[in-house]
Amino acid sequence: MFERFTDKARRVVVLAQEEARDRRADAIRAEHLLAALYRVPDNLALTVLEAHSVDAEGVRADLDGLRDGLGPADAQALATLGIDLDEVRRQVEDTFGEGALDRARGRARRWSAGHIPFDRGAKKVLELALREALRMGHGYIGCEHVLLGLLNSGGPAQTILVARGARLDSARVIVEELVRWRRAG
Repeated sequence: MFERFTDKARRVVVLAQEEARDRRADAIRAEHLLAALYRVPDNLALTVLEAHSVDAEGVRADLDGLRDGLGPADAQALATLGIDLDEVRRQVEDTFGEGALDRARGRARRWSAGHIPFDRGAKKVLELALREALRMGHGYIGCEHVLLGLLNSGGPAQTILVARGARLDSARVIVEELVRWRRAG
């Protein structure tokens, strides 16, 4: 399947591995693919996300919330009580050192600097990306198809995207228009 990936989409996969490694994850997850999309400049997925007003800063904040074991809805609920998770994390790290929350959950013991496998959710996203490309009649898998796979995956990455305003149906329309425009240009 990877032979169908564009150079930018391959770069997303490589950067997802870096994201997983940087976050000391035991597997590459869909949310790592989402974070990696923002690290590849000038890709169609970014244009689609921009059209939905889904910015990198907000997505990163939500992804950091997942790292703490809490999703965006949890962070929002705590914020209504006056609890800022970023401030809590900062205070814990000031007191106990960088990465203290990761060590407390035992992540440091599970993490390995070697090969990081894809988890089931990330594999599903890539499979859905292929299906989206085929559905649209595209002979390649681009970043835009990875985004569509994320929007169709049902996992935490999809939850973040939908909570921030991205929608699968409108994303498909935007992708089709952008691809048609590129072919005409």
